[in-house]
Amino acid sequence: MADKGVDRGRGRRPGVVNKQRKDSAQRFYVVLALVAVVGAILIIRVARAPKFTPVATTAPIVPAQAEGYLLGNPNAPVQVMEFADFECPACGNFSVITEPDVRARIVNTWLASYRYFDFPLPMHKNTMAASNAAACAADQGKFWEMHDALFRNQPDWNTEATSNPKPIFLGYAKTLGINTDDWEKCFDQQLHQNRIMANQAEGARRKVQSTPTFVIGTRMIPGALSYDQFKAYVDSATKEAAAAPHPADSTAGKGKTT
Repeated sequence: MADKGVDRGRGRRPGVVNKQRKDSAQRFYVVLALVAVVGAILIIRVARAPKFTPVATTAPIVPAQAEGYLLGNPNAPVQVMEFADFECPACGNFSVITEPDVRARIVNTWLASYRYFDFPLPMHKNTMAASNAAACAADQGKFWEMHDALFRNQPDWNTEATSNPKPIFLGYAKTLGINTDDWEKCFDQQLHQNRIMANQAEGARRKVQSTPTFVIGTRMIPGALSYDQFKAYVDSATKEAAAAPHPADSTAGKGKTT
């Protein structure tokens, strides 16, 4: 004979089952309430957190002692320098997200010229190889194409991905239509090591401490910029350049008197 008052499926009394269900429901709502409180705290902290604003320092305009890689009109009213590391994630984000707008709306319209300077950081084991790959591509007029491929595919060849990035770089060279025999000879012999080190020395001379760092007119700005921030610095530099005395102005009226 079956016992009365017993849950036949599990051998538990209905009162016990109901109490367990009630306790489970209470625990669920307590956890849900805690999650809501923690979420609210995080939202408040994010809302109150200060937004990143690059801090610019003023420095005199001095000619670069290194060549860099030029994009745009060298006689544009504003000169822009970028000191970057091909393996630097922030540099990659700027290159992929912001730089296309900078090129289209600032460089291609001759508002500013743009020069890229290698500034390899020691913690990035593959960045020198990447600079070498880009320099060898520059021999065939493909620096900026290789520059874009390196930054766009950074996770595929960085230090965490591989200890031998050359085959990956060679694949980029093939895709870009570069003569791979010449490129590979250049890469293996590190023919542009001096150029890369000169670019790095230029950054050190200007006291660059992180990447990316931009020099826009008389301002040196560390950190990746949004397009609006970049444009604001270019506009400011344009006004400064227009207000600065020109060599012809400084010699006016100094001719011989009769």
